[in-house]
Amino acid sequence: MSNVIREVTAAIGGCVEVTVDKPQRVDEVAQRTRHYELTIHDMDALRREGVDKLVNLAVFGTDEQKGAARWLLWELGQQLGIRPASIHELYVARGRNAIPHTFTVPAMNIRMMAYDSARAAMSAAVKHKVGALIFELARSEMSYTDQRPSEYVSVMLAAAIKEGFRGPLFIQGDHFQINAKKFKTNADEEITALQKLIDEALAAGYYNIDIDASTLVDLSKPTLDEQQRLNYEYTALFANYIRSRQPANVVVSLGGEIGEVGQKNSDVHELRAFMAGFQRLFKHRPGLSKISIQTGTTHGGVVLPDGSIADVQIDFDCLRELSIAAREEFGMGGAVQHGASTLPEEAFGKFVQAGAIEVHLATAFQQIVYANLPKALNDEITQWLFQHAADERKPGDTDEQFLHKTRKKATGPFKKELWSLPEGDRARIRAALEERFTMLYDRLGVKNTQDLVASFVSVPEIHKAPEDFGVQPRTVEDIRGLAD
Repeated sequence: MSNVIREVTAAIGGCVEVTVDKPQRVDEVAQRTRHYELTIHDMDALRREGVDKLVNLAVFGTDEQKGAARWLLWELGQQLGIRPASIHELYVARGRNAIPHTFTVPAMNIRMMAYDSARAAMSAAVKHKVGALIFELARSEMSYTDQRPSEYVSVMLAAAIKEGFRGPLFIQGDHFQINAKKFKTNADEEITALQKLIDEALAAGYYNIDIDASTLVDLSKPTLDEQQRLNYEYTALFANYIRSRQPANVVVSLGGEIGEVGQKNSDVHELRAFMAGFQRLFKHRPGLSKISIQTGTTHGGVVLPDGSIADVQIDFDCLRELSIAAREEFGMGGAVQHGASTLPEEAFGKFVQAGAIEVHLATAFQQIVYANLPKALNDEITQWLFQHAADERKPGDTDEQFLHKTRKKATGPFKKELWSLPEGDRARIRAALEERFTMLYDRLGVKNTQDLVASFVSVPEIHKAPEDFGVQPRTVEDIRGLAD
């Protein structure tokens, strides 16, 4: 067994032990296989402080420590029944009306203070028996939050262990998006980059992926098919790529997108044109489980000069019509709403009434964290943004508008400082976030959905080796030629 695994298990107080069986000859050249067994000696100690140390090593340790800690978190999740899973089966059950249309699944982008933020979401989920919830991160967010897929999955697992969450853990690649400018310059390079990200995400445990080629929609074309052609062609290309590489016994939940957020509102004719083209080109089964649309929102909301958010007029009739078409004509769970987290509390129940299958939420959680940070750190971040993000300031932007739009860019550079806040500050932030999560779970109707999720979602047990996380195996003697 690798020394770094011993080091990491010792660092968390020995509440978890890893043993490995004796190497065995498996073929004529005496290659050796290892079987690792993980034993939890003290669950209370693991939850009390062990997992805190483990997740910090997974994020801030040396490369070897990160790998060992991430492997331990993965295997702890497998043992405790907290396993990355696909929500596909739940969504297609909705598509065939096997479950009631009484909830909309929150898909939550955990950007800042990921461990504490996820803990708040998990704590509220445990208290209210929420099973239908998704944790996600977009392609663009991975960069400015400094969270690659393996780290993100590890942090979500750690938060679940800490708060006592059990059941399928839905982790999603949000907006795995084609960059239109890069695509125009070098399409092959952009396609390869997105394929590499898909490979990385699948290996990490992202079993829900939203493919977003809506950036290639060209509304200047004369027909709907021509407008959507590049969108459906590349959505099918990436969907085929995912299906051909998904793990055994996992059917990744695939999402498509017909309207770019912040642009023209979608309509059912665009959905039909997109799906007709997609279905011609998609070689595998099953297909998409949901479709993202545009109904009048923008990511982060429209910021007024005083820093407040302008009222948003969402076209709920459009959302309802497209959700019905997605279910009845194409067997999907329904339509997906993006850019909704800054809406007033009373608006969230309308997503359920409109039959939306999923709603994406991000900016409001970031705002809550900033509102509860110590003033000194908040001021430091503000000064950093004025110095390092000034090129993103648009002419005429007030300071408030500039800061609202660029605050997210400080997440990665200040990750260590944010994670290292005193427990009193972190507890205050978690409490404020948990209040928000609880409201969302209530308004979106996902309280008491644990049993419903368990009845439809299958969660295969997938074990991995430390080597899968970059941990080098311990050097052992060459046994070739030795007698059996």
